[in-house]
Amino acid sequence: MKRFTWLVTLAIVLSYSSGFGQIWMSRAASQQMLQEQALPAVSSGNSGIQINPKIQFQTIDGFGYTLTGGSSQLILALAPDQQKSLLTELFGTSKNSIGISVLRIAVGASDLDANTFSYDDIPAGQKDEKLEHFSLKASEKDLIPMMQEIKKINPSIKFMATPWSPPAWMKDNQATKGGSLLPQYYGVYAQYLVKYLKSMEKLGLPFDYLTPQNEPLHPGNNPSLLMLASQQNDFIKNHLGPAFKKAGLTTKILAYDHNCDKPEYPIEILNDPITRKYVAGSAFHLYNGDISALGVVRKAHPDKEVYFTEQWTGAKGEFAGDFNWHIKNVIIGSLVNDAKTALEWNLANDPQWGPHTPGGCTECKGAITIQAAGALIRNQAYYIVAQASKFIPTGSIRIALTNLPKGMIGVAVLRPDKQIAVLLQNETQEPIKTAISLLGKQWELEIPKEGVLSILLNKE
Repeated sequence: MKRFTWLVTLAIVLSYSSGFGQIWMSRAASQQMLQEQALPAVSSGNSGIQINPKIQFQTIDGFGYTLTGGSSQLILALAPDQQKSLLTELFGTSKNSIGISVLRIAVGASDLDANTFSYDDIPAGQKDEKLEHFSLKASEKDLIPMMQEIKKINPSIKFMATPWSPPAWMKDNQATKGGSLLPQYYGVYAQYLVKYLKSMEKLGLPFDYLTPQNEPLHPGNNPSLLMLASQQNDFIKNHLGPAFKKAGLTTKILAYDHNCDKPEYPIEILNDPITRKYVAGSAFHLYNGDISALGVVRKAHPDKEVYFTEQWTGAKGEFAGDFNWHIKNVIIGSLVNDAKTALEWNLANDPQWGPHTPGGCTECKGAITIQAAGALIRNQAYYIVAQASKFIPTGSIRIALTNLPKGMIGVAVLRPDKQIAVLLQNETQEPIKTAISLLGKQWELEIPKEGVLSILLNKE
């Protein structure tokens, strides 16, 4: 992630009807982020980078983070006025908000909770096949009220459910870390997940998606689970999919939810003619592999969606290097490879990178660091997501963007309000002079060797 090539991102919104425009500049190297600047002039012409709204690709659901129990605990500890102000900044739709639209939620504990737990924990050696001890109590003090507060601010927020581990009594090692789900509990675990989704829905918190397992090929975290492709296929095909159908759940099942180095994992699942009926798409991280894997899976199964669901920034990471790498790969890279979401990892942590479980991540840097006195530090991941979420709302459609100069990558979208947003990234160490054109109008721009521009332009 520590790449020191100067990278530049340009986010442009071209209005079909409004008579004004806006421009913001971010320079990651000096940490001068999202500062409003003067507008470039519009002229007649059709040179430079070309935007074509008639050629359309995937609809984008949005951008965001994983809201962990630890994040919720820290935010809820803020003074009421500061808490409200922060949540409005993160999830509101005003000019001063960054418009987060998707949150990933752990089913039970993730490794960034203070302790490991599931929603059906019982004494060692016992089992609860009828799920009589199922309870959301472990999340009633922090995660659930936090989600409810966010839902009030943004009623259209999308939630993605992801378990880090089933209850330990369902696993072959009887532990929260590692092990595999015992086949005799596949059906019970499917009912556990149905019960979770139904219980959360009763609290006013319906889920748009569920992935059966976070990082199924990484059983070394705490909590975690090893779930091979054949096991996940069996689980979805014969248990989870039918259970969702019987319960009348419309939550989308997304396969995999792990690194881009194993596209064969979701492809194996989607190749099964029965399983694929229950699966809406697949989810990816980028700790290994290349972001183009999303496009590989999409090409193999063009009727199934792809999602980018997690990438961390580390405590030892360098601000500009992390920001630039993530803009290239997580934001632009995932979108041009058909992703409907692009999510960073943890929303918030304390200065010691906690809370975390024993054996959980000790260097995961949240988008926001919340200090003991309530002071807030907005880190790399805050601006990585803001660069997209502030300008690309839910329901935007990716459109064609061509004739990019050498050393530049980009993506364009048609927003629901009929404005157009464009992200461009300059990967060279020199400024690039170019124009961007739409329907006979063009804007001359000089993009500096370092920084991010977010521009709202009137095409008239």
